[in-house]
Amino acid sequence: MTTKSEQTPEAGAEHRTVFLLAHTGRPAAIRSAELVVQGLLRNGLGVRVLAAEAADLPVPAAVETIPEASPGALNGCELLIVLGGDGTLLRGAAFARASGVPMLGVNLGRVGFLAEAERDDLDKVVDRVVTRAYEVEERMTIDIIVHRNGTVVHRDWALNEAAVQKVSPERMLEVVLEIDGRPVTGFGCDGIVCATPTGSTAYAFSAGGPVVWPEVEALLMVPISAHALFAKPLVTSPKSVLAVEVQPHTPHGVLWCDGRRTVELPAGARVEVRRGAVPVRLARLHQASFTDRLVAKFALPVAGWRGAPH
Repeated sequence: MTTKSEQTPEAGAEHRTVFLLAHTGRPAAIRSAELVVQGLLRNGLGVRVLAAEAADLPVPAAVETIPEASPGALNGCELLIVLGGDGTLLRGAAFARASGVPMLGVNLGRVGFLAEAERDDLDKVVDRVVTRAYEVEERMTIDIIVHRNGTVVHRDWALNEAAVQKVSPERMLEVVLEIDGRPVTGFGCDGIVCATPTGSTAYAFSAGGPVVWPEVEALLMVPISAHALFAKPLVTSPKSVLAVEVQPHTPHGVLWCDGRRTVELPAGARVEVRRGAVPVRLARLHQASFTDRLVAKFALPVAGWRGAPH
């Protein structure tokens, strides 16, 4: 379940530090990062960035730099601000999960469901961070285990999805789906997406899966271009264990986690997906419902709505 907690000033706190992560390959991100850094420093907050990104940013000497994205990179930081598109936000999510520090995303891309603010909101972002006027929401993740001949060969995690996909464009991937230790169905397909509610608006959505509200605890299994009569998206309990078995006679496949990390799946491999042990914490500025966010992000046509009668 999604949980929220109001941020309150810590008694006797003397120094506060915010970590800034940006897609410095975009001029818009560089300018946005500069504005955020200036605003935070002006209000007495410390700022920390990666040295590789600091080289591309016009950052003042007062900004702290660290050489690499190590697990302790966010030690002592109260918040992670991420500026960029979906890819940068997912990179930030990995930082947030490893450290437990909440992530506040500013969307500089197209959809940006993980983002809480847009490029035009930078002044508001700085003000809310300075005054601690934000809430923290936990998002469910998934843990992934890959087996080969009964041996664990890979472990991973994802915030959005784990996607088992074919590699060879001319041949389908033959798979058998399993839920809670029992087989469900098998077919040839382009792949299978195992997703969280957060990921229901990402790859799973493109594959025809349902949109699931973030506060709903569930796991999704969505086929991609399946050659079968029964190949519907499935929504299971958050306690379920989902498994995708790549059949021995099929070409090898590939596992993508959040579209960022990949591992080859030889014929006969088995991928297990379960609720993640560690959530990702997101900082929220707005009280708007997910319904309003959905309408805004996808520009859904709601003209003519009159509302419920009073």
